[in-house]
Amino acid sequence: MELRHLFTFIAVVEIGGFTRAATKLGYAQSSVTAQIQALEAELETPLFDRLGKKINLTDAGRRLLPYAHEITKMHNLAKDAIRSDTVLTGTLTIGAPESLAAFRLPGIVRDYKNQYPDVKIILKPGVCWEMPDLIRSGELDLAFLLQPETEDRDLHIETLVHEKMALIAPPGHPLVRYGSVEPAHLKDETILHTEPGCTYRALFEQHLNNHGIFPNPNLEFWSIEAIKNCVMSGLGLSFLPLITVQNEVREGKLMLLAWDDRQQRLTTQIAYHTKKWLSPALREFLLLVRQHAAKWRQSYDIPKMTDSIYFNLKF
Repeated sequence: MELRHLFTFIAVVEIGGFTRAATKLGYAQSSVTAQIQALEAELETPLFDRLGKKINLTDAGRRLLPYAHEITKMHNLAKDAIRSDTVLTGTLTIGAPESLAAFRLPGIVRDYKNQYPDVKIILKPGVCWEMPDLIRSGELDLAFLLQPETEDRDLHIETLVHEKMALIAPPGHPLVRYGSVEPAHLKDETILHTEPGCTYRALFEQHLNNHGIFPNPNLEFWSIEAIKNCVMSGLGLSFLPLITVQNEVREGKLMLLAWDDRQQRLTTQIAYHTKKWLSPALREFLLLVRQHAAKWRQSYDIPKMTDSIYFNLKF
């Protein structure tokens, strides 16, 4: 089994076509076709269903994909291992939900690239429930998760910080004056939700449902920035991680309601496969993550702050 055939196979899968894979790899399309055919001949089974211009993986192709990722990744790691120890190289593929990608990772990536500019970082967005399978398949080296503390026998999962959540409203909303906001107060409110599969959305909805509250109408967004702007415009309320709204609260553009979030509290975690070899590039990245996490924890260590009332926070 030739290594270049596996690289080509992965490119066809990820890009979604022979022609585009050929462009990315710098091959003629006929070369890509010939390599895939050679791989199929060696394995004695089709890897793609070819339906006109559309291609889909066969069952055999889906079974081959995680092995192809692992083999090509080990090839790259072997090359990195024999290079100079003084210059870190290679590629790190990191998964993260939008909230962490936008509000936790930028400082880490900035500092890492300043120290190790020759390491390529690929950031893949996604929802937390799909990240473990992407780690198992070898598509991710590392994932950041925002979820309740959890364990997985296949993964090393490390808690970095316990995140606080915030129920936000526009300035002047009647609930801003309440000393304590309860689920019943949200009965007639419009709630602006994040995407399906979002962990904190599910926890918040479950908490309301447990109290017999089913807010209607519900609005759904795929962007935290869009949600914040809509809340500021008076469209409704939303439930988001505190880190995502701190700037707007400081500026008085959003208000934090006195909401008890303890049953919806989440943690930011990192996860990678227990059997994964930690390359020098990945080890240094993990070290930097832990350094930043210590600062995150300190930023939440605010004297005399209750668990449920954040609107008097001094950020």
